[in-house]
Amino acid sequence: QVQLVESGGGLVQPGGSLRLSCAASGRTFSRYTMGWFRQAPGKEREFVARIMWSGGFTVYADSVKGRFTISKDNGKNTVYLQMNSLKPDDTAVYYCNAKPPGWAVQAAEGGYWGQGTQVSVSS
Repeated sequence: QVQLVESGGGLVQPGGSLRLSCAASGRTFSRYTMGWFRQAPGKEREFVARIMWSGGFTVYADSVKGRFTISKDNGKNTVYLQMNSLKPDDTAVYYCNAKPPGWAVQAAEGGYWGQGTQVSVSS
């Protein structure tokens, strides 16, 4: 059974940084695409970043490009999202997602999801 457990959220001031972690277990993820999505109050869930477990190819949403970095640690089966220069608009619940081949990797549905971690950016 696939489990994705996020951690690392919290309250940070504008301009600050946070690193989110997603510990994945339950199967071999070598062919999966791992993604981070977020959902702000009153808004739909949106794509943030993704990484292919094999090879490490990354893609970012325009809104976070240059500020966020997605990475992985194969040995720990963990995916990270380093978030720098945080803005109030980044406030949301952040979700980790794992999609096997054949799924729309940037769609905000499908695959496996973690429980989410709250990120709040406020002074």
